[in-house]
Amino acid sequence: MTQKTPRSARAFADRRLPAFLLMTPAGLLLLAVTIIPLGVMIWMAFTDYNRKSLFTGAYSIVGFDNFLDILTNDEFWWSFIRTILFTAALVIGSLLIGVAIAHLMTRLGSKMRVLVTIVLVFTWAMPNVAASLVWNWLFQPGYGVFNWMLTQLRVFGDMTNTDWGSDTGLAFTSIWLLVVWQAVPFLAMTVYAAETQVSPEYKEAARLDGASERRIYFNVTLPFLQPTILLVTILSVIWDFNVFNQIWLVSQGGPDGTTATLGVFTYITAFVSFDLGTGAALALITAILLAALTSVYIRHLIHSGEDDL
Repeated sequence: MTQKTPRSARAFADRRLPAFLLMTPAGLLLLAVTIIPLGVMIWMAFTDYNRKSLFTGAYSIVGFDNFLDILTNDEFWWSFIRTILFTAALVIGSLLIGVAIAHLMTRLGSKMRVLVTIVLVFTWAMPNVAASLVWNWLFQPGYGVFNWMLTQLRVFGDMTNTDWGSDTGLAFTSIWLLVVWQAVPFLAMTVYAAETQVSPEYKEAARLDGASERRIYFNVTLPFLQPTILLVTILSVIWDFNVFNQIWLVSQGGPDGTTATLGVFTYITAFVSFDLGTGAALALITAILLAALTSVYIRHLIHSGEDDL
């Protein structure tokens, strides 16, 4: 035993220590921006920390009172229902459009495909804060370009002075268009990359059997795309469930809180009402829900890796 200890220590120093040293900067960054804030949030969720506490440092431990108040609050449950329904609408819309564009790209010529790819990449790279501000200008009553275009169609009447943020349905429609517009490029490019890997022999065999192009797509191509579509679906659910910037910058949860999802409701509770303890409890509940969604994504990655082996 005394002879193996120096060897094992030397082996650890030679093999493992450099790896740990290389991981140290990333580990420190993760500690500073994720682990410590998460720990503070968990601690604060069990206190009555508020605006006064910011200046005096005085607070009390309230246990699970914040969570009980949240679970008995009708506004929380309405925001939760809105989040679920809006997330479903975003995921379905972005997937349908993204898969359709991906299939369209396989039918385009090389020059047009490059042009579409450039447009998708620029759209995806645009920061969502900047995109939300531009979106507000497009839908601005009085001089908004989108209102002017709808008016010129002469289908919806005079839409020039329509305030999209003052109506719940119109506000959700505007935000849905914005989020889907930003989400489609990633989905389209990912599904397109997967579709280009479908073996052409299967399609040729189906054509020889007399199958139409529509049937080839649904019976041959889509089954090959199922793992990729499942992957981007899980990612879309995680991202769309956590949408905040677009909703806040376009409608600020209005009118009368009818477009407030969990993220917006948490922000209003913590930083508008300055009930930081309850806001932290809301954030913790949201984090647990997102962790559950992320676990599904990780489990899928592990299973897909095992299948490849």
